[in-house]
Amino acid sequence: MTVIIAQNTPDAVRGVLKRWFIEPRPNVFVGTMNANVRKNVLLYIRSQALGVRMLVIHSAPNCQGFEIEHINEPDYTEIRRDGLWLVASPESEKIDFPF
Repeated sequence: MTVIIAQNTPDAVRGVLKRWFIEPRPNVFVGTMNANVRKNVLLYIRSQALGVRMLVIHSAPNCQGFEIEHINEPDYTEIRRDGLWLVASPESEKIDFPF
């Protein structure tokens, strides 16, 4: 499973994403595909959409079952603490986590 949370998405990129994902909410895309297709779709987006910012969460064989990556620094950033992936908004980055 792959989840993409996008910002500043041009219509052409949204059209490409809608070929492979459903869009349950504006700029939130969810789909199931193999790693090779996901890699090619993300490579296309990186090469064609300079202003697009995305947080990509996809299945992976680790203890949480997913990995996080981003394209062009979205508002939400990933934090890796003690081997766990967390997602932080700009407000939560001000909070000092106890772990």
